[in-house]
Amino acid sequence: MEKQKNGVGRRKEAVTRVFLSKGNGTITINDKDYKQYFSLIYLQNQVELPLKTIESLDKFDVKINATGGGIKGQAEAAKLGIARALLELSPDYRPALKAAGLLMRDSRGVERKKFGKKKARKSFQFSKR
Repeated sequence: MEKQKNGVGRRKEAVTRVFLSKGNGTITINDKDYKQYFSLIYLQNQVELPLKTIESLDKFDVKINATGGGIKGQAEAAKLGIARALLELSPDYRPALKAAGLLMRDSRGVERKKFGKKKARKSFQFSKR
């Protein structure tokens, strides 16, 4: 069996486990084609971005398990996971991936709800009289 590299990507509540191997460029997410799973084109571009950056879109097969969050969070988590798996494959890709900003995890999440408030910042309607 050929070498398979792994990478984990996280964004908001979404977590993706990425398995990268030599192949002909098929990308599957939860056993579906990524173009079927992410119907929006800009989300498809997010998933392709790390492979486009190192100009090897048709050299690797990518299998992704995505859980949690929404589709945008999953797409961005997949982007980070693919970049990390590529880095594990070859450290030579690091300068190109880093310049494109693909190795940085976006740590923003949901702010916690505060007591006496409706949500994190939203208050109940104020009535003076």
